[in-house]
This record gives sequence, C-alpha cells and structure tokens, in this order.
Amino acid sequence: MNETSQKTKPKVFAIVGATASGKTAYAIELAKKINGEIISADSRYVYKGFNIGTAKPTIEEQDGIIHHLIDIVEPEFEYSAGLYKKDASKKINEVIAKGKIPIVVGGTGLYIDILLKNFDLPQIEANHQLRNTLKELSTEELYEILNNLDPEAKEQINQNDRKKIIRAIEILKEIKRPLKQCRGISQSEYDVEWIGKNFDREILYKRIDDRVDIMIEQGLIEETKHLLNKHGRIPNLINTIGYREILTYIDGISTLDESLELLKKNTRNYAKRQLTWFRRNEDIKWDIFPKKLKK
Repeated sequence: MNETSQKTKPKVFAIVGATASGKTAYAIELAKKINGEIISADSRYVYKGFNIGTAKPTIEEQDGIIHHLIDIVEPEFEYSAGLYKKDASKKINEVIAKGKIPIVVGGTGLYIDILLKNFDLPQIEANHQLRNTLKELSTEELYEILNNLDPEAKEQINQNDRKKIIRAIEILKEIKRPLKQCRGISQSEYDVEWIGKNFDREILYKRIDDRVDIMIEQGLIEETKHLLNKHGRIPNLINTIGYREILTYIDGISTLDESLELLKKNTRNYAKRQLTWFRRNEDIKWDIFPKKLKK
C-alpha cells in the first residue's frame, strides 16, 4: 500500500494493556483532548449486570465520554469475536460520521486484533458429536488435549473456561495445524495508533490486589449472588474471573480470604497472558502519550 492510500484510512486509537493498568482512565482523558468516543474491547463488558466483577466503568467514571459496546447483551447470550468485529466496525463508522475519533480500549487481545489487524478466523461448523464426547472429560483433560494440539493457543485461553477450550479443540482437530498458521491477516481498514499501558510487575500486582479489595467493598459478593439468582450457573458467570472465585465462597468450598487470594492470583495470571499477547505487536508504543493530531 502506498503512502497516499494509507493517509485516506480513518484514524483510530487503540489503548491496550493488562487489567488494572489504567486503560480506561487514560482513554477518557485522551477522548477529551481529541474529541473522541470510546469503543470497548472487553469480552465481559458486553454483558448486562457484569459490573463490579469486571471493573466495568460506571457512568460517573465515564465522565461524560460516550462508551460503546457496554451492556449490550444478557449474560445467557454467547457473544463471539466475530460478532464483536461486526458491531465494533459499525460503531467506528458511526463515530467517524459524527466527526469524532474512535478510541478502541480494552484487554481482550483477540477482539482487538480481529477488528484492527483484520484477523480472519477459520470458519468451522460445530461438531456436536465431538463436543458431546469432550464434555464428558474433566477440565484438566481438556486442557491437556488443547496443549498437545496447540501449546501457543492454550496460553490465550483460561484453563477453567471449558466452553472456549472445547471450541478451540474442535477447530484444531478440523484444520490440523496451529491456529496462527490459519489466521489470515488482511490489510487493516484503519490508520491505527497503538498505545500500551503498563506498570512494573510489582506495581501492577499491587494495583490488582487493591482492585479486588475495592470490589469487595463495592459489593462483589452481593452482585455475584444477584447474578446467580437471576441467571443461574450459566457458563458466562461461572467462567468469568471475579464471579468464579466468589462462587467458591458462596458454595462453602473456601473461606472468603481464600477466595479473594485465588481471585488475586487468577487476575495476575490473566494479566500475564494479556501482556504476552500484546507484546507480539511491535507497533504498540508503551506508555507514550500520542502526538497531537493535526487539524
């Protein structure tokens, strides 16, 4: 692509990084400076009612900046990366049509890459016979199968998320090669400025621990009980970090202190996986405030 055609692409900012790295607050301040609107790229923000447990920004925290793709479906709905690309692309066009600048913000690496790097995921139909067989296996057995098929893909999936593990196995058994070898990457539709937020590990972990403590003060236990009563033990609830750990306390499996320590540990591990994903993107400028846009 030549320089002229590159300049015709719409400008999009991408604010990425680990959980608790300050992405949302940073993006809000950026939006104020450049007349922007935020498009969430968080796979759990889409679900209504998943508030405290996902650290979803409140109306007050959004500080007057429009946020898109938050609270758009009920937790029973299986929202996918493909749906996200369709919805987010539409929102980007709407923001641009208003004369504003889209700012994609989040930590779900697959959502961000499929949208802004134009990843083309393999279209594999459901194999219900295989799924039924896999459902009989333990989570540990499923994770081991995934590891044998594609160790790199395994690193991007939470080891307790049975639904995603089964789907990954289903795809890998069909394509018979690692996922990275079949994800075509087309030319991006946007002129993306990538900005990464991060802290030294010790500081990041402290921020994560503090966030968990704040969640408890804000009512995470009560929110988990409410979601459980309203929706039951649906996959999106029991597989989401924050609610999954509190459920062990509600079920009497562990003490509150044990559940909170597990939540902190699982969140730290999730942050590691997020950073591993984003560090593969050499275009990301870590902790560098973007240059002022030309008028």
